[in-house]
Amino acid sequence: MEAATPVTRPSLSDREIEVLRTWLISDTKDAAARTLFITEATVNTHITRIRGKYDQVGRPAVTKSLLLARAIQDGHITIDEL
Repeated sequence: MEAATPVTRPSLSDREIEVLRTWLISDTKDAAARTLFITEATVNTHITRIRGKYDQVGRPAVTKSLLLARAIQDGHITIDEL
């Protein structure tokens, strides 16, 4: 039996994690933006960069559901916080 390959986690900044978490618990990017006092475009920029970082480590997250799964796997958010 082979050992499981360790999961490579992308290096997300504290701000990227904050935006990611806020967006995941919000209904929309606009709601997340209002909570963080930033524009929706800024939320989009952060999410795009986060997705790019996950792509770089071979763990694509092209949907919100997949990004949520990655965030849970990497300990950025728990199911109880949703």
